[in-house]
Amino acid sequence: MPLPQPDTAEPKSEPETSLTDTGVGTGLSVLTKVVATLPNTPGVYRMLNAAGDALYVGKAKSLKKRVSSYTRIDRMPMRLQRMVYETYHVEIVVTHTEAEALLLESNLIKQLKPRYNILLRDDKSFPYIMITSGHPFPRVLKHRGGRVKGNEYFGPFASTTAVNRTLTTLQKVFLLRSCSDAVFANRTRPCLLHQIKRCAAPCVGKLGQSDYEDLVRQSREFLHGDSRAIQDELAKKMDAASANREYETAAQFRDRIRALTAVQSHQDINVSGMAETDVIALHRANGQTCIQIFFFRGGQNFGNRAYFPSHAAEDEDGTIMEAFVGQFYAAYPPPKEILLNIPIPNRTLVADALAIRADRKVAVSTPQRGDRKKIVEHAATNAREALLRRAAENSAQRELLEGTAEVFKLASPPERIEVYDNSHISGTNMVGAMIVSGPSGLMKNAYRKFNIKTPGLAPGDDYGAMREVLHRRFSRAQSEDPERTQGQWPDLVLLDGGEGQLSTGVQVLADLGIDDVLIAAISKGPDRNAGREHFHLPGQASFMLPPNHPVLYFLQRLRDEAHRFAITTHRAKRAKSMGQSTLDDVSGIGASRKKALLRHFGSGRAVAEAGIEDLRSVAGISAAMAKKIYDHFHSEG
Repeated sequence: MPLPQPDTAEPKSEPETSLTDTGVGTGLSVLTKVVATLPNTPGVYRMLNAAGDALYVGKAKSLKKRVSSYTRIDRMPMRLQRMVYETYHVEIVVTHTEAEALLLESNLIKQLKPRYNILLRDDKSFPYIMITSGHPFPRVLKHRGGRVKGNEYFGPFASTTAVNRTLTTLQKVFLLRSCSDAVFANRTRPCLLHQIKRCAAPCVGKLGQSDYEDLVRQSREFLHGDSRAIQDELAKKMDAASANREYETAAQFRDRIRALTAVQSHQDINVSGMAETDVIALHRANGQTCIQIFFFRGGQNFGNRAYFPSHAAEDEDGTIMEAFVGQFYAAYPPPKEILLNIPIPNRTLVADALAIRADRKVAVSTPQRGDRKKIVEHAATNAREALLRRAAENSAQRELLEGTAEVFKLASPPERIEVYDNSHISGTNMVGAMIVSGPSGLMKNAYRKFNIKTPGLAPGDDYGAMREVLHRRFSRAQSEDPERTQGQWPDLVLLDGGEGQLSTGVQVLADLGIDDVLIAAISKGPDRNAGREHFHLPGQASFMLPPNHPVLYFLQRLRDEAHRFAITTHRAKRAKSMGQSTLDDVSGIGASRKKALLRHFGSGRAVAEAGIEDLRSVAGISAAMAKKIYDHFHSEG
């Protein structure tokens, strides 16, 4: 269901005055004027500051009653008083129902990340298992990102490890192919996966289409939780093969049964009857909160993930849980059932909103007894343990940041450290990379990669690449966050390199007029010996830290993480460039024609060498298109 678009309700002819000059009075004036125009209907309101940034997004059963509550300033905690203080205008969206308002509120919070809302801070996507369509012999593989119509998706899985483990089981038990269509079409003999009994080798006729379709059916049933029925079916086939003295075939069925049995034995808690259920548990201690979510699909545990939402100290547990559920399922499809360890204030409303999103009923409950309560308690235990681990890690991280401040003579422990590195092979596919660390450790959602674009840059010019990366990074920071209020400016910049890289970085910051960001470089010692790193600071002699110094280990890890990220980015870019075809440069050749040509000729080079008549024989290639392709590869110059 499409959600309504916002209308703006803001004060008319309001003078251009600074918030610091006007105080709470201006915010109250804005809200009072808006309340006078609001209906007693459901909707969503957005409070914005003078710069147009969202301060808070809220839903209401009655917009007039809800927004008017913010005008009673003396009844609100100091945090909300500050919000009213900063409010410059309000945007209103009227919805048909309160459930629609809840959906829109969750979407806007996820998109805008308002300062005064409870926020789920996580940008990681979940992997799925995909069974492809459009081919006589479907593939089974791991998938992230957007969905293609016709393909089947199973998940989500909490981690790559969880999805890889299930894929391995699928290969062992059902022998489905994972190779690309191009590889499949060009096989002349079975591959290694067939030899280790993880593929039925339909590419070379080892298995017919009907038998392969039966394997696909069984894999679907397995992913839906019917592993016991499949195990019984395989056992009957094993017994029949054994009775017919087909012992090798019987042994193959035996191995497949063992793989299924191993999966069933890994279930450490009873998940019978939980075909499609998410279990969510919240634990709170010392002002911090962890929310643990477990994914159960088809009676199997698809893994779990911990979240640490940002919220105010006065927020109730149920309110935090409700905000988490709304924001989480704004990004991911809701399952049929959601189990919570604590009740939420608007359970029925949340269930109705999720039903609208899923286009089917979604049950939301807090179990009080039985196996479901045990599973929820298990999730709560994991939430408590995750919060304890995070507290210990944060304490150790804080000590390392304090030590870093001492080493580099910073006034206070750095809240944000940015580390930069470049990667290339003989100057090709050069990329720059930035990783970020802070009080909570590595901030992977803040990582950035830079494709080097400087015209005329000599291949392998690391200094020129670093110059471009730093200039792009800090010129953008100057334009997007000139007041440095969004936490995007580093306290320490660390470059992977020696004095040359440091000089480059110092010059870039000087050119941009930035003189209050400390920049340093880290280089390996003689023979690139890790542990004998030299640190370089502007205007100072380089120095070393004792080999067992904890800050040395810390900065080494940051440098190595930047190096890993740069190399991974470079390899991805190189693989993409290697995967490009000469057909990509031919005007009028889209994905379908390119696929038809490659399947017919086998390679782009063979297409380039083909005659016009040969090109015309390909499905979808007209006489005019065949001549265009031929002329492209045979024209002079």
